[in-house]
Amino acid sequence: MDLALLRTFVTVHRAGSFTRAAALLGLSQPAVTSQIRTLERQLGKPLFLRQARGVTPTTIGDELAHKAAPHLDALVEIAESGLDDDSSLRTLHLAGPPEFTAERALPALTELTGDDGQGFALRASFGTAEEALEGLASGHHDLAISTARPRGALLTATPLCDEEHVLVAAPRWTERIDAEALRLKGAQALENLPVVEVHESLPFVSRYWASVFDSRPAASGTVIVPDLRAVLACAIAGAGLAVLPRYLCAAALDNGTVAPLNDPVVPPLRTYFLVVRTGTLAMPHIARAHEWLLRAGAAWC
Repeated sequence: MDLALLRTFVTVHRAGSFTRAAALLGLSQPAVTSQIRTLERQLGKPLFLRQARGVTPTTIGDELAHKAAPHLDALVEIAESGLDDDSSLRTLHLAGPPEFTAERALPALTELTGDDGQGFALRASFGTAEEALEGLASGHHDLAISTARPRGALLTATPLCDEEHVLVAAPRWTERIDAEALRLKGAQALENLPVVEVHESLPFVSRYWASVFDSRPAASGTVIVPDLRAVLACAIAGAGLAVLPRYLCAAALDNGTVAPLNDPVVPPLRTYFLVVRTGTLAMPHIARAHEWLLRAGAAWC
């Protein structure tokens, strides 16, 4: 059996569509379709059921993928890593949200970029969860940090850590909030405060309001800036209230440049996932970075 056909088959099985598999393999969609048909003729059995959106593996297809994928992944590892232990430094491509990647992931991973013979070069890209996962699926990244868990078999996600969100403002604003009024009125007690956010849709404030106050924010954004570090800087300067990850504003809370406006019994949390293309953990540099980040993430929770 032609290994190229098996490689195409496993890629289609993981991607869930001929089109996405073609992009990953660097082939045209008709070429992928032709290879799958050739393999089906050789086996005498259908491997996929064609649907309006992508394909679904048959029972035979699932069985073949289960048997073939580990061996193909091992061959890829050999081809990628080479047979010479003194081969050139590998490059790890990481994608994720700018603040979390810059403040947490990159400092952790730079410990692995040394010249001890096991290190790797590191390249990082910032973007939304959708952009990171799309780039990972397309082969542009090796690892992605995402707040969304991907679906399908192409990508494998592992919970990395939980992020607590805190409602904060500069002291001059917190001094105006009556704790009893906040307890009794909830979000209504905050309606007159300006809001600092990363987007006009107020994603962080809306999530906090829904979780803690069971309502939607009444105010619109006074300052909109697409980086949580800039949101923190504006909050410190007195621009208004903001909802921020605790890790990002911990120092400001400690030194009093911002103060918490609320202390809910159950604070809102957001989970980060560490995502790879299925099978790529067979590559040593990706596996090492994946393990290292999971180990670091245990301390971040």
